[in-house]
Formats: sequence, C-alpha cells, structure tokens
Amino acid sequence: MTVTLDRNVEQFIGAPRQLFIGGQWADAASGRTFATPNPATGETLAQVAEGEAEDINRAVEAARRAFEEGPWSRMTPSERGRIIWRIGDLILEHLDELAQLESLDNGKPFVVARAADVPLSADMFHYMAGWATKIEGNTINISVPYMPGANFHSYTLREPVGVVGQIIPWNFPLLMAAWKLGPALATGNTVVLKPAEQTPLTALRLAELIAEAGIPDGVVNVVPGFGETAGAALASHHDVDKIAFTGSTEVGKLIANAATGNLKKVSLELGGKSPNVVFDDADDSAIAGAAGAIFFNHGQCCVAGSRLYVQEGRFDEVVDGVAAIAKSIKLGPGLEQDTQMGPLVSDEQLRRVTSLVDSGIAEGATALSGGGRHGNRGYFVEPTVLTNTHPEMTIVRQEIFGPVVVAAPFSNLDEVAAAANDTPYGLGAGIWTKDISKAHALAKKIRAGSIYINCYNVFDAALPFGGYKQSGWGREMGHEVLNNYTEVKAVTTLLA
Repeated sequence: MTVTLDRNVEQFIGAPRQLFIGGQWADAASGRTFATPNPATGETLAQVAEGEAEDINRAVEAARRAFEEGPWSRMTPSERGRIIWRIGDLILEHLDELAQLESLDNGKPFVVARAADVPLSADMFHYMAGWATKIEGNTINISVPYMPGANFHSYTLREPVGVVGQIIPWNFPLLMAAWKLGPALATGNTVVLKPAEQTPLTALRLAELIAEAGIPDGVVNVVPGFGETAGAALASHHDVDKIAFTGSTEVGKLIANAATGNLKKVSLELGGKSPNVVFDDADDSAIAGAAGAIFFNHGQCCVAGSRLYVQEGRFDEVVDGVAAIAKSIKLGPGLEQDTQMGPLVSDEQLRRVTSLVDSGIAEGATALSGGGRHGNRGYFVEPTVLTNTHPEMTIVRQEIFGPVVVAAPFSNLDEVAAAANDTPYGLGAGIWTKDISKAHALAKKIRAGSIYINCYNVFDAALPFGGYKQSGWGREMGHEVLNNYTEVKAVTTLLA
C-alpha cells in the first residue's frame, strides 16, 4: 500500500522552489533552476532555484545586517529560546508532511523518516532552545606577578561568532539542518544554509516554518545550489565568520582550504569507516545489531558499521546471519508502507557504490548476499555482505556510503583493536560482548568519537557526536556544540 500524499506536499513540489534570503522568497540572480529527482524513479520531483556566488553574497549581506542591526541580537536569551522552541513544535505539527518530503527527495522509507528523522529534528530545536538561556562566562581570580598588590575583577563572556555558513549533506537532510541551525540560533548567530543539491526540499520547507515561528528576517537564509558554485562561494566568503560542514572528508579538506582566506572558524563532521566488533560471548542480538549498523539508512550514514570484525568462534554464524537478514530486506519506494530499504540518493551514488563492490569482487571478495544493483528503475542497491577481504582492499579502506559491509575474523582484543584503528577515519565503533570490562577496555583503545556497546546508531540531542583523525573537527550536539558557535572574550578591570 502506498502512503497517500499530503495535500501540502503536492502543492509544495508542484511549484518552483525559490531561494530564501532576508526573509523573502526570490529567484536565483541567474534565473537558473535545477531538478531534484525522486531516487525511487529517477523522475523530477520539483524545480529549485540554483543559487550561485551572487546569491550567496545577497544572503551573507542579509545575515550580516540581521546580526549587526536587526532585532535578533537585541532579543533576550529567553525570547530567542521561545522562538527556537516554536520551530520544534511546528516540525511536529507537520510531521507527516515533512516525512513524506524527506522520503520523496532522499528515498528513505516514510515510516523511518516519520519515526526518527522528523522527531529527532524537532527534539534538536527543543533541546537547543533550553541552551539559549544558559550561555555563561566565568569569573577568574588572577594574579599578575609584575603588579604586586593590584586588585582586578576579571571575567569571560561567551558571545556569538557572527555570520555562520552551514553546508549540509543529503543523507539526513532535515535532521542535519536541525543539527546545524539549532545551536547556531541558540548562541545568537545568523546563518546562511546551503542544503545538498540532491535533497533541498525539506530545508526549504523548514525555512517556511522558521519564518512562521517568528525568526526575524535575515537570521536564517537558505540557498540551494551546487557545491562547486554556491558551496565554494560560502566557504571562501570573507564576510562569513564561521563555516560548518557535514559531508565527505574529501570535500571537508576543500572547505578547510577555502576558509583560510579570512581564517574563519571551521567545524567539520566528515566520513567514517567504522569497525563493528562482535566477540565470541556476544548475545544473539549482535547479529541483528550488526545488520542494523550497516543497513540503517541504506548504509548512507557516516557512522555506519561498515567493517564487521567477528571473533573466530562465531564468525560463520554471525556473518551468515547478517547475510540472511540482508536477503530478507524489502527494497522499494519510500512511500510504500512495507518498504524496509529505499533507493540510494542519486544515480551518481548508485554508480559509485556498485563500482566499489565490483572492484572488491574483482580483487577476490565473496558476496554472501547482494553484490549489485536491484532492478532497472530508480537507484536501488542490494544489501551486500562481503567476506574473504584483506586490509588493503579498496572496499576495506574507502568509505562506500551504501548498504555494503566487509567482514573479517579476529582472534583477540589487541588484534581487533589494531585492525579497528587501521583507518584514516575515527568516527564511530560498535562492540558486542557480555563482558563489560572487555567492552570498556576495547572502547578505550579505539580512536573514535562515538563508541556503541551492545547497541548501534544511538543519537540524542544531548550526546556529542564527531570524530577523530580525518573524521572531522569539533562536535555536533550536546553542550560541546556550543563551542563551535561562540567566541570567548576576557574582560579585566583594575579596581581601586
């Protein structure tokens, strides 16, 4: 059975979508648009204004005016917090509509978007609304050796960075917008948001809800466009004080280089090749857990458990079990109610994932399940489990970002710790065992930002998320994210 489209969704995709700049909807300066496709069919969903450098300039100017002159900076923290909370409320009021848009534009099942993506997005705004009144400095008792007897009053202020450029990916479009916008707004910044060109629709609908919530004009601006034009212009813009990016490590390096022009602050949440470790004594739930770790969101998840290490005594049982689950997954359009896995986001992603799987099989890997494209319409890839791999294979080294896991046996904790860390990434890791001491011993050895013990893909607005090594700089969510969007000012007064 197919989910009946919400009337608002039909209207939203039925009209050309514009840029949101300075509180107004406007065409791109060039007049150009681009098509955003339905990944389940490859057919065009909607036409979207194609922002470029001139549009980024307009958006940055609007954000600068709103920061320097507008009412946003003059509002009390309580006033800002109430507006941010209202955004979360509005997201929940439009739960089905946003979930349908996300399913259509990204491909993920509607039931998943409705149960996870949209509620988590609302929760992020609700959580960050509370932080608006809790941005605090400190008083410091200082001693100045070269001024004996002097008495000082010293304190710190934590202030907004200013104009923030934010570039978000296509795998969790609405949720990533919430992760970025929530803390930036709670700390008093203004924003230019560039959604991924593959999935701009929920960010544009969110802009409408943000305006409805009462955010002043220019505080949030949304400029869809392509990375090499709009994204590059935003990252290098000299009137942007900070850039926040979520996406691939390759593009993250380009973002960091572009930011050097005015030495803007940079935070990066990048790629991963996360190890998922199953010990001999793990509960039987580890099999379903390992499958969920890689097949959640079609494997298009930066923290996906894409390297499965199973202790030798359970290797065949666990890997065969994961392969059986893979074969049972129902693929289909996201709006089909029995769909368990939708398509990949684009034809480009389909070709990338299948090419990497082909290369692995050509190098000697064995596909216990999947191994190729599913059907000939849309961008579907079979859930794939590969064995007989070795550490130097491309499929073991490189982030695939699809429903593909490589599995290998191990003998002891030290061996698997070394294998887990044999990667340029350090975003996440999973550990499955009944021995909690062993679990924490391994957790301490693995260099990654998120460690899941007897669970996986656990996200909460209060829990910091980010990576070691080439998985990024800084942390999203929790109170840690406030560091991304604030500057610390020290004030010292000589007292009489």
